[in-house]
Amino acid sequence: MIESLLLTATRVFTFAQQRLLTNASGFFFERDSRLFLVTSRHVVIDQPSGHLPDRVEIELHTDADNMAMSTAFSIPLYRDGEAVWRQGIDAGGQIDVAAVEIERTALPATIVYRAFTPGHIYDLRDQVPVGTSLLIVGFPLGFHDPLHHMPVVRHAVVASAFGLRFQGQGYFLTDARTHRGTSGAPVVMRALTGALTHAEMPWTLLGVHSAVFDVGTRDVNLDEALGLNCAWYADILLTLTDA
Repeated sequence: MIESLLLTATRVFTFAQQRLLTNASGFFFERDSRLFLVTSRHVVIDQPSGHLPDRVEIELHTDADNMAMSTAFSIPLYRDGEAVWRQGIDAGGQIDVAAVEIERTALPATIVYRAFTPGHIYDLRDQVPVGTSLLIVGFPLGFHDPLHHMPVVRHAVVASAFGLRFQGQGYFLTDARTHRGTSGAPVVMRALTGALTHAEMPWTLLGVHSAVFDVGTRDVNLDEALGLNCAWYADILLTLTDA
């Protein structure tokens, strides 16, 4: 029996035509029979650094009885010159989350995955205290189980007041050891008792991991990195996946 949470995440490769650019993390989100790949916006476009991929490629499991079986699935990022991903903006500026709808008819018939749904997104009425234990499911530095194509899970805790926009931005902070390649990973906690009761997916989706949070005053020779990270609130997905 494979833990369902591990099947929500997928490794994301970015390409410019046939040239491999970067690898990152992503996860599946399902709404009203539509399926989306969710990752960080800077994975699909980052103009300041010149990162301009034209497609992404993800790994899909294709045999529930043999998790070593997988296939690559390519998703174009442009159609007729127009970007196909969805992104958001609020009073604080660009939100570092992107959602790309996946064409279900193009998927392998035997695809094996799990997807978060609107029912998995946190309820603002729920209390998520500072120090609450979280998990970040992804592919740090591309590291994973290459035989079974599975992500790894890092432990984290809530490091800022959950529900408040840290420094006016649409994210909260986590305290966790993360690396490049984790961008776009889901940030989850165990479903609260009496709240979410999905038997196969007893998780609450709190955010989308974006990047390490640092301060400009840190002396790289004297001071260790803070070890803090930005996680954009997951409720942005309700806007990005709205029909």
